[in-house]
Amino acid sequence: MTLFKSFPDDLRVAIIGASGGIGAAMVDACVADPKVARVHALSRQGRSHPSPKVANLTFDFTDEASIEAAAVALKEVGPLDIVIVATGLLHGQGIAPEKNLRALSYDGFEVSYKTNVVGPAMTAKYFLPLMRRDEKAVFAALSARVGSISDNRLGGWYAYRASKAALNMVLKNLSIEHGRRFKEAVIIGLHPGTVDTALSEQFQGNVPEGKLFTPEFSAEHLLKVVDQVSPKDTGNLFAWDGEQIPF
Repeated sequence: MTLFKSFPDDLRVAIIGASGGIGAAMVDACVADPKVARVHALSRQGRSHPSPKVANLTFDFTDEASIEAAAVALKEVGPLDIVIVATGLLHGQGIAPEKNLRALSYDGFEVSYKTNVVGPAMTAKYFLPLMRRDEKAVFAALSARVGSISDNRLGGWYAYRASKAALNMVLKNLSIEHGRRFKEAVIIGLHPGTVDTALSEQFQGNVPEGKLFTPEFSAEHLLKVVDQVSPKDTGNLFAWDGEQIPF
């Protein structure tokens, strides 16, 4: 069974952040799809995969030279149909979501923005030129519903919310600039839901029954969204179930 009905055969897919969680599950889902010819799995660990479809690359998107080197390597293999930045940081590296104003810190904002905004933006700088131009091509990055300004009802989580809102703006900008030249291009944000990964582990206690997803469930549904969107959807944010989330 194929997930990618709206794409041609022999797809080339790049997954950034492929060493675990949603990214690794996306690699597995793409490998199982008969329309996918090659999956470029990029991660800091350079995680190996048993499938001959998968080409592993070591990649650090906090280092511009590493991003550029990966792009140079991929330029030789032909145009990419799908690029997904499956990364994100909520806690760790000395930071945690802020419950109130007193908890704000320079480090919290700096680390959140470096991972959640600058990394995907710099990846787009080098990877968008590698993408197919004559047919549908999708560049997507994992965002979050909590990055929606109009949907914010609870407050808190200042740096994470702000970084995801900033990512949404970056994606919107990219969709406008890239879309002027390449009419078949689609650039979107993806909200994966609450997924049972290290990112959400500390915050799963209040998740309603049936709303904590496995990485495999989320990955499959997000890839279905990638298949369903068209150029009219570019610049927007979509949830795992296809719902468009307002900014």
